[in-house]
Order: sequence, then C-alpha cells, then structure tokens
Amino acid sequence: MNPILSSIVYFVIGMILCALGYKIFDIITPFDLNEEIDDHNIAAGLTVAGIFIGVAIVVSAVIV
Repeated sequence: MNPILSSIVYFVIGMILCALGYKIFDIITPFDLNEEIDDHNIAAGLTVAGIFIGVAIVVSAVIV
C-alpha cells in the first residue's frame, strides 16, 4: 500500500478511537467533561489530555 495513504488511514482510525475513548470516559463519569472544561476546570482539561495520550499510546502500539 502507498505509505501516504496508509498514514492517512492510520490517522483517521487513531482520531476515531481517540474520540471514542473520550466519549466512553465521558459516559462513565458522573459529570459532564465538556461543561467542566467550559467552566475553566484545569483538572478536567488535564484528565482529557491524559485520556487522549493514553488512547494514542495504545493505538500506536497496535499499529506498529
């Protein structure tokens, strides 16, 4: 497969999985992450950053 095309496909899959991980975490928590971030809650922002980093590490390990 073309390396550029495969990079685009892996990027799209990674973004979908990151969004899915965020949504799953948002569903299982008792508060709304979007509302907390809109209220300038730094802890909620760091939590979301951790979610994205954690999912990205797992996705990159699966791809390689």
